[in-house]
Amino acid sequence: QVQLVESGGGLVQPGGSLRLSCVTSRSIFSVSAMGWYRQAPGKQRELVAEITSGGTTNYADSVKGRFTISRDSAKNTVYLQMNSLKPEDTAVYYCNAYINTLITYWGQGTQVTVSS
Repeated sequence: QVQLVESGGGLVQPGGSLRLSCVTSRSIFSVSAMGWYRQAPGKQRELVAEITSGGTTNYADSVKGRFTISRDSAKNTVYLQMNSLKPEDTAVYYCNAYINTLITYWGQGTQVTVSS
Protein backbone atom coordinates (compact mmCIF):
# COMPACT_ATOMS: atom_id res chain seq x y z
CA GLN A 1 0.00 0.00 0.00
CA VAL A 2 1.27 3.47 -0.93
CA GLN A 3 1.26 6.32 1.59
CA LEU A 4 1.37 9.93 0.37
CA VAL A 5 2.16 13.01 2.45
CA GLU A 6 1.71 16.51 0.99
CA SER A 7 3.19 19.73 2.30
CA GLY A 8 3.98 23.27 1.19
CA GLY A 9 0.55 24.88 1.05
CA GLY A 10 -0.22 28.24 2.54
CA LEU A 11 -1.46 31.79 1.98
CA VAL A 12 0.19 33.85 -0.75
CA GLN A 13 -0.45 37.12 -2.57
CA PRO A 14 -1.52 37.10 -6.23
CA GLY A 15 1.58 36.78 -8.38
CA GLY A 16 3.43 34.87 -5.67
CA SER A 17 4.89 31.36 -5.70
CA LEU A 18 4.64 28.14 -3.73
CA ARG A 19 6.23 24.72 -4.05
CA LEU A 20 4.20 21.70 -3.01
CA SER A 21 5.86 18.40 -2.07
CA CYS A 22 4.51 14.86 -2.04
CA VAL A 23 6.57 12.18 -0.31
CA THR A 24 5.70 8.58 -1.20
CA SER A 25 6.32 5.33 0.66
CA ARG A 26 7.68 3.60 -2.44
CA SER A 27 9.80 4.36 -5.47
CA ILE A 28 8.07 6.76 -7.83
CA PHE A 29 9.37 4.61 -10.69
CA SER A 30 7.19 1.72 -9.49
CA VAL A 31 4.09 3.92 -9.95
CA SER A 32 2.60 4.38 -13.41
CA ALA A 33 2.00 8.09 -12.84
CA MET A 34 2.08 10.71 -10.11
CA GLY A 35 -0.32 13.62 -10.28
CA TRP A 36 -1.51 16.76 -8.58
CA TYR A 37 -5.23 17.47 -8.41
CA ARG A 38 -7.12 20.35 -6.85
CA GLN A 39 -10.63 20.97 -5.59
CA ALA A 40 -12.13 24.36 -4.83
CA PRO A 41 -15.29 24.79 -2.72
CA GLY A 42 -18.38 23.89 -4.73
CA LYS A 43 -16.33 22.60 -7.66
CA GLN A 44 -15.28 19.18 -8.93
CA ARG A 45 -11.78 17.86 -8.38
CA GLU A 46 -9.61 18.49 -11.43
CA LEU A 47 -6.25 17.32 -12.71
CA VAL A 48 -3.56 20.00 -12.48
CA ALA A 49 -0.42 18.16 -13.57
CA GLU A 50 0.92 14.63 -13.88
CA ILE A 51 4.19 12.86 -14.59
CA THR A 52 4.61 9.24 -15.68
CA SER A 53 7.31 6.86 -14.51
CA GLY A 54 8.98 7.52 -17.86
CA GLY A 55 9.05 11.28 -17.26
CA THR A 56 6.26 12.41 -19.58
CA THR A 57 4.34 15.41 -18.20
CA ASN A 58 0.86 16.77 -18.78
CA TYR A 59 -0.73 20.01 -17.54
CA ALA A 60 -4.17 21.53 -17.37
CA ASP A 61 -4.54 24.41 -19.82
CA SER A 62 -5.24 26.79 -16.94
CA VAL A 63 -1.77 26.27 -15.42
CA LYS A 64 0.46 25.77 -18.47
CA GLY A 65 3.45 28.09 -18.36
CA ARG A 66 2.97 28.78 -14.64
CA PHE A 67 3.20 25.38 -12.91
CA THR A 68 5.93 22.74 -13.21
CA ILE A 69 5.79 19.15 -11.95
CA SER A 70 9.09 17.43 -11.17
CA ARG A 71 10.50 14.55 -9.16
CA ASP A 72 13.46 13.54 -7.01
CA SER A 73 13.79 9.76 -7.13
CA ALA A 74 16.39 9.68 -4.33
CA LYS A 75 13.84 11.23 -1.97
CA ASN A 76 10.75 9.49 -3.39
CA THR A 77 9.26 12.95 -3.77
CA VAL A 78 7.20 14.72 -6.43
CA TYR A 79 7.00 18.52 -6.51
CA LEU A 80 4.64 21.08 -7.95
CA GLN A 81 6.26 24.48 -8.45
CA MET A 82 3.52 27.11 -8.74
CA ASN A 83 4.43 30.56 -10.04
CA SER A 84 2.35 33.62 -10.93
CA LEU A 85 -0.43 32.41 -8.69
CA LYS A 86 -3.95 33.72 -9.24
CA PRO A 87 -6.96 33.84 -6.90
CA GLU A 88 -8.62 31.15 -9.03
CA ASP A 89 -5.79 28.78 -8.06
CA THR A 90 -7.19 28.72 -4.52
CA ALA A 91 -8.08 25.12 -3.66
CA VAL A 92 -7.09 22.05 -1.72
CA TYR A 93 -4.32 20.32 -3.64
CA TYR A 94 -4.08 16.52 -3.54
CA CYS A 95 -1.25 14.21 -4.50
CA ASN A 96 -2.24 11.10 -6.44
CA ALA A 97 -0.42 7.86 -7.21
CA TYR A 98 -1.84 5.94 -10.16
CA ILE A 99 -0.95 2.25 -10.22
CA ASN A 100 -3.52 1.00 -12.74
CA THR A 101 -7.19 1.48 -13.61
CA LEU A 102 -8.21 -0.32 -10.41
CA ILE A 103 -5.67 0.99 -7.89
CA THR A 104 -4.95 4.62 -7.00
CA TYR A 105 -3.85 6.35 -3.80
CA TRP A 106 -4.53 9.85 -2.48
CA GLY A 107 -2.88 12.13 0.04
CA GLN A 108 -4.83 14.12 2.63
CA GLY A 109 -4.46 17.40 0.74
CA THR A 110 -2.83 20.75 1.42
CA GLN A 111 -4.62 24.11 1.30
CA VAL A 112 -3.43 26.79 -1.13
CA THR A 113 -5.01 30.23 -0.74
CA VAL A 114 -4.19 33.09 -3.12
CA SER A 115 -5.56 36.36 -1.82
CA SER A 116 -4.70 39.98 -1.12
